[in-house]
Amino acid sequence: MNLISESKKEIFGKYGKSNTDTGSPESQIALFSHRIRHLTEHLKKDKKDFSTQRALLKLVGKRRRLLDYLKKRDIERYRAIIKALDLRK
Repeated sequence: MNLISESKKEIFGKYGKSNTDTGSPESQIALFSHRIRHLTEHLKKDKKDFSTQRALLKLVGKRRRLLDYLKKRDIERYRAIIKALDLRK
């Protein structure tokens, strides 16, 4: 899955500070969440695609580390991104 730059800019604009804000934890978490959703849908159809499964697990770990970092640095930003992306039940 290749994200076109317009959809990336849309994600960065919605969750980051601007369309070109690729470095903030919020924008990276949003991008990872979008990719995780896509890979999950793919794995529902193709259960034996183990390389995609490994990539999905790596993305989940990256997102988890970024969320932990944000939780330590600024709890309000952490709560805002969790609510915006609807990550917790």
